[in-house]
Amino acid sequence: MTDAVNRFYNSIESASSQTQVALIELFVYFLTVELGRDAVSAKEVDSCFSDCDLTPPRATAARLAEGFKAKPQRFVKSGNGYKLQRHMREALSKKLGAETTTSQTSATLRSLEHNMPAGSAKDFLAETLDCYGVGANRATITMAWILAMSHLFDYILKHKLVAFNDALAKNTDKRVKVSVITQRDDFSDIPEGKFIEFCRSAKIISNDVRKILDQKLQTRNSCAHPSGVKINQTKVIDFVEDLVENVVLKYRI
Repeated sequence: MTDAVNRFYNSIESASSQTQVALIELFVYFLTVELGRDAVSAKEVDSCFSDCDLTPPRATAARLAEGFKAKPQRFVKSGNGYKLQRHMREALSKKLGAETTTSQTSATLRSLEHNMPAGSAKDFLAETLDCYGVGANRATITMAWILAMSHLFDYILKHKLVAFNDALAKNTDKRVKVSVITQRDDFSDIPEGKFIEFCRSAKIISNDVRKILDQKLQTRNSCAHPSGVKINQTKVIDFVEDLVENVVLKYRI
Protein backbone atom coordinates (compact mmCIF):
# COMPACT_ATOMS: atom_id res chain seq x y z
CA MET A 1 0.00 0.00 0.00
CA THR A 2 3.03 2.29 0.41
CA ASP A 3 3.12 3.51 -3.20
CA ALA A 4 -0.64 4.02 -3.38
CA VAL A 5 -0.90 6.09 -0.19
CA ASN A 6 2.12 8.18 -1.17
CA ARG A 7 0.50 8.96 -4.54
CA PHE A 8 -2.63 10.00 -2.65
CA TYR A 9 -0.67 12.16 -0.18
CA ASN A 10 1.24 13.85 -3.02
CA SER A 11 -2.06 14.73 -4.70
CA ILE A 12 -3.18 16.75 -1.65
CA GLU A 13 -2.68 20.48 -2.11
CA SER A 14 -0.36 21.91 0.59
CA ALA A 15 -0.13 18.46 2.19
CA SER A 16 2.74 19.46 4.48
CA SER A 17 0.64 22.22 6.06
CA GLN A 18 -2.31 19.96 6.93
CA THR A 19 -2.99 19.35 10.62
CA GLN A 20 -2.91 15.82 12.00
CA VAL A 21 -6.69 15.92 12.44
CA ALA A 22 -7.11 16.89 8.79
CA LEU A 23 -4.72 14.13 7.69
CA ILE A 24 -6.64 11.56 9.72
CA GLU A 25 -9.78 12.55 7.83
CA LEU A 26 -7.94 12.43 4.51
CA PHE A 27 -6.43 9.02 5.21
CA VAL A 28 -9.85 7.68 6.21
CA TYR A 29 -11.05 9.00 2.84
CA PHE A 30 -8.16 7.25 1.07
CA LEU A 31 -8.82 3.92 2.78
CA THR A 32 -12.59 3.88 2.44
CA VAL A 33 -13.20 5.75 -0.83
CA GLU A 34 -10.01 5.16 -2.83
CA LEU A 35 -9.32 1.61 -1.62
CA GLY A 36 -12.97 0.74 -1.09
CA ARG A 37 -12.77 -0.57 2.47
CA ASP A 38 -16.02 -0.68 4.46
CA ALA A 39 -14.41 0.79 7.59
CA VAL A 40 -10.96 1.44 9.03
CA SER A 41 -9.25 1.19 12.39
CA ALA A 42 -6.89 3.63 14.08
CA LYS A 43 -4.03 1.21 13.36
CA GLU A 44 -4.75 1.34 9.63
CA VAL A 45 -4.80 5.13 9.67
CA ASP A 46 -1.50 5.18 11.57
CA SER A 47 -0.02 2.91 8.89
CA CYS A 48 -0.84 5.57 6.30
CA PHE A 49 1.14 8.13 8.29
CA SER A 50 4.08 5.74 8.60
CA ASP A 51 3.99 4.79 4.92
CA CYS A 52 4.24 8.49 4.05
CA ASP A 53 7.21 8.95 6.42
CA LEU A 54 5.05 10.95 8.83
CA THR A 55 4.86 10.51 12.59
CA PRO A 56 1.47 9.01 13.50
CA PRO A 57 -0.64 10.98 15.98
CA ARG A 58 -0.39 9.87 19.61
CA ALA A 59 -4.14 9.28 19.94
CA THR A 60 -5.64 8.41 16.57
CA ALA A 61 -8.31 6.22 18.16
CA ALA A 62 -9.37 9.12 20.40
CA ARG A 63 -9.50 11.49 17.41
CA LEU A 64 -11.74 9.07 15.53
CA ALA A 65 -14.01 8.74 18.56
CA GLU A 66 -14.16 12.54 18.90
CA GLY A 67 -15.16 12.85 15.26
CA PHE A 68 -17.96 10.33 15.86
CA LYS A 69 -19.30 12.37 18.78
CA ALA A 70 -18.83 15.80 17.12
CA LYS A 71 -21.74 17.89 15.89
CA PRO A 72 -22.00 17.56 12.99
CA GLN A 73 -20.43 14.13 12.99
CA ARG A 74 -17.28 13.65 10.95
CA PHE A 75 -17.22 9.86 11.24
CA VAL A 76 -19.75 7.07 11.64
CA LYS A 77 -19.13 3.65 13.13
CA SER A 78 -19.25 0.65 10.84
CA GLY A 79 -18.52 -2.75 12.33
CA ASN A 80 -15.31 -2.49 14.35
CA GLY A 81 -14.12 0.64 12.60
CA TYR A 82 -15.03 4.06 11.24
CA LYS A 83 -15.89 5.64 7.92
CA LEU A 84 -16.64 9.21 6.91
CA GLN A 85 -19.99 10.80 7.53
CA ARG A 86 -21.59 11.47 4.14
CA HIS A 87 -21.19 15.26 4.29
CA MET A 88 -17.51 14.87 5.19
CA ARG A 89 -16.92 12.43 2.36
CA GLU A 90 -18.50 14.80 -0.16
CA ALA A 91 -16.59 17.80 1.22
CA LEU A 92 -13.25 15.99 1.00
CA SER A 93 -14.05 14.80 -2.50
CA LYS A 94 -14.52 18.40 -3.59
CA LYS A 95 -11.42 19.48 -1.69
CA LEU A 96 -9.26 16.84 -3.36
CA GLY A 97 -10.70 17.53 -6.79
CA ALA A 98 -11.53 14.19 -8.40
CA GLU A 99 -10.99 15.46 -11.95
CA THR A 100 -7.54 16.88 -11.16
CA THR A 101 -6.46 13.66 -9.46
CA THR A 102 -7.68 11.57 -12.39
CA SER A 103 -5.76 13.76 -14.83
CA GLN A 104 -2.58 13.51 -12.77
CA THR A 105 -2.77 9.74 -12.43
CA SER A 106 -3.53 9.30 -16.13
CA ALA A 107 -0.41 11.31 -16.92
CA THR A 108 1.60 9.08 -14.57
CA LEU A 109 0.50 5.98 -16.43
CA ARG A 110 1.05 7.55 -19.83
CA SER A 111 4.65 8.26 -18.86
CA LEU A 112 5.19 4.49 -18.73
CA GLU A 113 4.12 4.26 -22.35
CA HIS A 114 6.84 6.71 -23.40
CA ASN A 115 9.51 4.51 -21.79
CA MET A 116 8.65 1.55 -23.97
CA PRO A 117 10.27 0.92 -27.37
CA ALA A 118 8.09 1.28 -30.44
CA GLY A 119 6.23 -1.85 -31.42
CA SER A 120 3.14 -3.93 -30.81
CA ALA A 121 3.67 -4.07 -27.02
CA LYS A 122 3.72 -0.27 -26.80
CA ASP A 123 0.56 -0.08 -28.91
CA PHE A 124 -1.08 -2.67 -26.65
CA LEU A 125 -0.17 -0.64 -23.55
CA ALA A 126 -1.62 2.48 -25.19
CA GLU A 127 -4.95 0.66 -25.67
CA THR A 128 -4.75 -0.61 -22.09
CA LEU A 129 -4.38 2.95 -20.82
CA ASP A 130 -7.26 4.04 -23.04
CA CYS A 131 -9.40 1.61 -21.02
CA TYR A 132 -8.26 3.30 -17.82
CA GLY A 133 -9.04 6.71 -19.29
CA VAL A 134 -12.71 5.82 -19.76
CA GLY A 135 -13.04 4.17 -16.35
CA ALA A 136 -12.88 0.54 -17.53
CA ASN A 137 -10.83 -0.58 -14.54
CA ARG A 138 -11.36 -4.32 -14.91
CA ALA A 139 -10.44 -4.22 -18.59
CA THR A 140 -7.31 -2.22 -17.78
CA ILE A 141 -6.14 -4.81 -15.25
CA THR A 142 -6.93 -7.74 -17.54
CA MET A 143 -5.07 -6.22 -20.48
CA ALA A 144 -2.08 -5.20 -18.35
CA TRP A 145 -1.77 -8.78 -17.16
CA ILE A 146 -1.91 -10.10 -20.72
CA LEU A 147 0.83 -7.64 -21.68
CA ALA A 148 3.10 -8.78 -18.85
CA MET A 149 2.61 -12.49 -19.60
CA SER A 150 3.14 -11.97 -23.32
CA HIS A 151 6.32 -10.08 -22.61
CA LEU A 152 7.67 -12.87 -20.41
CA PHE A 153 6.85 -15.46 -23.08
CA ASP A 154 8.85 -13.50 -25.65
CA TYR A 155 11.69 -12.88 -23.21
CA ILE A 156 12.00 -16.58 -22.36
CA LEU A 157 11.88 -17.68 -26.01
CA LYS A 158 14.66 -15.26 -26.88
CA HIS A 159 16.92 -15.43 -23.83
CA LYS A 160 15.97 -18.13 -21.32
CA LEU A 161 14.43 -21.07 -23.16
CA VAL A 162 16.99 -23.65 -21.99
CA ALA A 163 16.68 -22.60 -18.35
CA PHE A 164 12.89 -22.61 -18.51
CA ASN A 165 12.75 -26.05 -20.14
CA ASP A 166 15.13 -27.42 -17.51
CA ALA A 167 12.71 -26.27 -14.79
CA LEU A 168 9.74 -27.56 -16.75
CA ALA A 169 11.36 -31.00 -17.10
CA LYS A 170 11.20 -31.40 -13.30
CA ASN A 171 7.45 -30.79 -13.19
CA THR A 172 5.15 -33.37 -11.57
CA ASP A 173 1.90 -31.37 -11.69
CA LYS A 174 -0.57 -33.08 -14.04
CA ARG A 175 -2.27 -29.76 -14.79
CA VAL A 176 0.75 -28.88 -16.92
CA LYS A 177 0.06 -30.35 -20.36
CA VAL A 178 3.44 -29.75 -21.98
CA SER A 179 6.90 -31.13 -21.17
CA VAL A 180 9.01 -28.83 -23.33
CA ILE A 181 8.51 -25.39 -24.87
CA THR A 182 9.29 -25.25 -28.59
CA GLN A 183 7.00 -22.41 -29.68
CA ARG A 184 5.01 -19.57 -28.15
CA ASP A 185 1.66 -21.40 -28.16
CA ASP A 186 3.09 -24.08 -25.84
CA PHE A 187 2.90 -21.66 -22.92
CA SER A 188 -0.91 -21.85 -23.07
CA ASP A 189 -0.68 -25.44 -21.74
CA ILE A 190 0.78 -24.18 -18.45
CA PRO A 191 -1.47 -22.68 -15.73
CA GLU A 192 -0.36 -19.14 -15.01
CA GLY A 193 0.47 -19.83 -11.38
CA LYS A 194 2.71 -22.73 -12.43
CA PHE A 195 4.29 -20.59 -15.13
CA ILE A 196 5.32 -18.05 -12.49
CA GLU A 197 6.67 -20.89 -10.34
CA PHE A 198 8.75 -22.24 -13.23
CA CYS A 199 10.12 -18.77 -13.98
CA ARG A 200 11.29 -18.46 -10.40
CA SER A 201 12.78 -21.97 -10.13
CA ALA A 202 14.65 -21.35 -13.40
CA LYS A 203 15.96 -18.11 -11.87
CA ILE A 204 14.49 -16.10 -14.73
CA ILE A 205 12.77 -13.75 -12.30
CA SER A 206 13.73 -12.71 -8.77
CA ASN A 207 11.75 -13.72 -5.72
CA ASP A 208 10.49 -10.14 -5.36
CA VAL A 209 9.11 -10.22 -8.91
CA ARG A 210 7.54 -13.62 -8.21
CA LYS A 211 5.70 -12.09 -5.23
CA ILE A 212 4.48 -9.23 -7.41
CA LEU A 213 3.22 -11.62 -10.09
CA ASP A 214 1.48 -13.90 -7.57
CA GLN A 215 -0.28 -10.91 -6.03
CA LYS A 216 -1.26 -9.45 -9.37
CA LEU A 217 -2.56 -12.80 -10.60
CA GLN A 218 -5.02 -12.85 -7.70
CA THR A 219 -6.18 -9.34 -8.60
CA ARG A 220 -6.53 -10.30 -12.27
CA ASN A 221 -8.59 -13.34 -11.29
CA SER A 222 -10.96 -11.08 -9.36
CA CYS A 223 -11.38 -8.87 -12.44
CA ALA A 224 -11.67 -11.52 -15.14
CA HIS A 225 -15.20 -12.59 -14.21
CA PRO A 226 -18.33 -10.91 -12.80
CA SER A 227 -18.02 -10.38 -9.05
CA GLY A 228 -18.90 -7.94 -6.30
CA VAL A 229 -15.28 -6.87 -5.85
CA LYS A 230 -14.82 -3.11 -6.26
CA ILE A 231 -11.84 -2.15 -8.42
CA ASN A 232 -10.84 1.46 -7.77
CA GLN A 233 -8.43 3.76 -9.57
CA THR A 234 -5.66 3.44 -6.99
CA LYS A 235 -5.56 -0.33 -7.37
CA VAL A 236 -5.47 -0.05 -11.17
CA ILE A 237 -2.57 2.41 -11.11
CA ASP A 238 -0.59 0.22 -8.73
CA PHE A 239 -1.31 -2.84 -10.87
CA VAL A 240 -0.20 -1.30 -14.16
CA GLU A 241 2.86 0.45 -12.73
CA ASP A 242 4.08 -2.68 -10.97
CA LEU A 243 3.81 -4.90 -14.05
CA VAL A 244 5.22 -2.42 -16.55
CA GLU A 245 8.12 -1.26 -14.38
CA ASN A 246 9.02 -4.59 -12.78
CA VAL A 247 8.38 -6.93 -15.71
CA VAL A 248 8.00 -5.28 -19.11
CA LEU A 249 10.73 -2.64 -18.70
CA LYS A 250 12.96 -4.76 -16.46
CA TYR A 251 13.32 -7.81 -18.70
CA ARG A 252 14.40 -6.29 -21.99
CA ILE A 253 13.95 -8.32 -25.16
